[in-house]
Amino acid sequence: MIRRKKNKRKLNAEINVVPYIDVMMVLLVIFMVTAPMLTQGVNVELPQTSAEPVDAQDQEPIIVTVDKEGLYYINIGGDEMEAVTPDEVASRVEKIMNINPKQLLLVRGDKEVNYDKVVRLMSLMQESGVSSIGLVTE
Repeated sequence: MIRRKKNKRKLNAEINVVPYIDVMMVLLVIFMVTAPMLTQGVNVELPQTSAEPVDAQDQEPIIVTVDKEGLYYINIGGDEMEAVTPDEVASRVEKIMNINPKQLLLVRGDKEVNYDKVVRLMSLMQESGVSSIGLVTE
């Protein structure tokens, strides 16, 4: 009788997690680098107040910004870093209000801007069908 030598390999039931850790570290670095880039907008210095925050629904609000030169910016319908005319702001807001009349509209006015510019914007928004306007402060 010939005796066979058993050279059977033992199964390894462990999972090698090193590649997963490497992938997670790369993703962490990517998210850390890209997160500050996601908060873009026109640089305005908001006035300081102590007020309760507005209850934001599940939808993103329309934000109209007035910078210290009195230029208007809006976060819908194009590049939000590009100044638009008051008539363009009104037409974009009116289109949104026709679709969703309860859409939240916020005005960000620089503390250095002439008060007249913000009031004219708010009046224009009311003419466009906005029933409630919020002011953004820090």
